[in-house]
Amino acid sequence: MSTAPHPLSPLPTPDRDTPLRPAPLRYAYGTNGLADLRLPDALRLLADLGYDGVGLTLDHMHLDPLAPDLPARTAETARLLAAHDLTVTVETGARYVLDPRRKHHPTLLDPDPDARARRLGLLRVAVRVAAELGAHALHFASGPRHPDTPGDEAWALLADAVAALLPQAETAGVPLAVEPEPGHLLGDLAGFHRLRRALDGPQALGLTLDLGHCHCLEPESPAACVRAAAPWLRHVQIEDMRRGVHEHLPFGEGEMDFPPVLRELRRIRYRGLVTVELPRHSHAGPELARDSRNFLREAERRARRSARPTPRDPSGPPGGGGGSTSPVTPVAPSTASPGTAPGTGSVTEPGCAGEGEGPGRAAPAENGGRRAP
Repeated sequence: MSTAPHPLSPLPTPDRDTPLRPAPLRYAYGTNGLADLRLPDALRLLADLGYDGVGLTLDHMHLDPLAPDLPARTAETARLLAAHDLTVTVETGARYVLDPRRKHHPTLLDPDPDARARRLGLLRVAVRVAAELGAHALHFASGPRHPDTPGDEAWALLADAVAALLPQAETAGVPLAVEPEPGHLLGDLAGFHRLRRALDGPQALGLTLDLGHCHCLEPESPAACVRAAAPWLRHVQIEDMRRGVHEHLPFGEGEMDFPPVLRELRRIRYRGLVTVELPRHSHAGPELARDSRNFLREAERRARRSARPTPRDPSGPPGGGGGSTSPVTPVAPSTASPGTAPGTGSVTEPGCAGEGEGPGRAAPAENGGRRAP
């Protein structure tokens, strides 16, 4: 195993009076938005477009975690990543990889212990794949609470599952990055802190922060969410979105203001990938990958123009995301039900997001109201 420092090791702390130069961001594109491309073709496309990495969802079309010869296929994928100079985060939100009839099932909260074990088994495989690929994080989500499972019991199931996975992740040097997903038990930043406290704050448990989700349902702005999440930030997902509507949109089709949140990511010196997350737009994947990279390049240019170096505040705790340059106050636990935006009432769940698709909801029109052919 590599002797490199653990990916979650705190960064060296500069002198308190030393200004921190904002760090440039590294962009990636999720393969769940390139499902019509073979994986080698998708990686070549992203490298040609100037991306720094890829959000690799383990699925039947891209490094199937259940098919034969996984070690050999993983080694070949590692070779391709190195050849294209791409960093990777491994994502586990494939819709039907475990159950061909029920989307995103089973979950870590399934009432059936055998079903829960299947999901945990997939995550164990994903940890091994992530380690072989040198991934900077392993993304996962809690899943929705089953209607027959009381809330406290569901939280205990989630804590037990993550506790069972942590030793393997720590040994492999793979940071776990749980994503607050609208409609899931762990649906917001407050839910992340509830899980973290239940496990006594393990170093290997970090956060995937979807900036669109922040805009959708968090009480604070996406930039404020980045600031609050900085000590635990291991992976970032990005797309456009509207307040109160959980629908991943191409840039320019929602209502988000991106330079402020990109400026905050630079300011905290976030070093992981910022991954475009458009899982229902594979029909236009190559074009959207190109347009997204151009959009983000221009948005970061605007963010740089208004940025100023900020002295480090020594009261901020260290973190693998680069550490915060201001004191961090964790988001207070929410009293809202999962999927409900504090201070806004409710979140419309049209069923477009990777893991948070509500049962019985019609899928939204793709590409800004235009369905795929």
